[in-house]
Parts: sequence; C-alpha cells; structure tokens
Amino acid sequence: MTSDLLFVYGTLMRGFDHPMARLLSANADFIGEARCRGRLYLAKHYPGLVLSDDPADIACGELYRLHEVDAMLAEFDMYEACGDGFPPPTEYLRQMLSVTLADGSPREAWTYVYNWPVTGLPPIATGKFLAQ
Repeated sequence: MTSDLLFVYGTLMRGFDHPMARLLSANADFIGEARCRGRLYLAKHYPGLVLSDDPADIACGELYRLHEVDAMLAEFDMYEACGDGFPPPTEYLRQMLSVTLADGSPREAWTYVYNWPVTGLPPIATGKFLAQ
C-alpha cells in the first residue's frame, strides 16, 4: 500500500522556520490539520510519535499531499535518518497510518514513527508539539 499523503507532527509543520519545513511547503499541498492515535514524546528539540491503540491517546499534526512522492519521501527519509543505508535500529521508521482530518474524514498517510525507547523522555501531554 502506498500514499501521496504525509502526516507531520513536529519540525516539519507550518510555523517552523526550518529548511525541511520550507521544502515540504514548496513541494506539497497543505490539506489540513489532522490527528492520529498515538503519544508524542519530546526526544530532544523535536518530538517522537509512538502509536497507541488507546482512543484517549491523540497526536495532532498536519496532512500534506506530496507532488513528487518518491523524491520527497527520499528527502524526508534522509532527514529522519531512516531507510536504506542507515544502520538499525534507526530513530524513526516511515510507515503508513490512519489519520483523521478535522471534519472527521479518515485518510491513510505516511508518517515517521519513533523507534527508540521512550523511557525517561517527557511526554507531550497535549498531543500538540507546538503547544508544549
């Protein structure tokens, strides 16, 4: 299964003055705010998403439609240091997940899931990286 959608929840969101955030906004269409089932943790100066089956665990972010899917995913794989050429276990894994738009409609999108232990990392209780 594949998708041209990318769910972001950290430094790639609008409002961040970061080269990769600018790259995303220049090469994708902003669809809207979205959320998924998961918990955010503060890894360093950026968040990590850990998926959850608990409906109470909500992580908030933004959904984008990528123009050049393969090229853009390759760029973001490099940025997140995952995929081919990076020794496992990588800090992030790119995988598909279900996200829900503000109007309640579901989508399947790529995102980067945190892959290292979160023991000792502070949780972002609001589920919103920008609001912490």
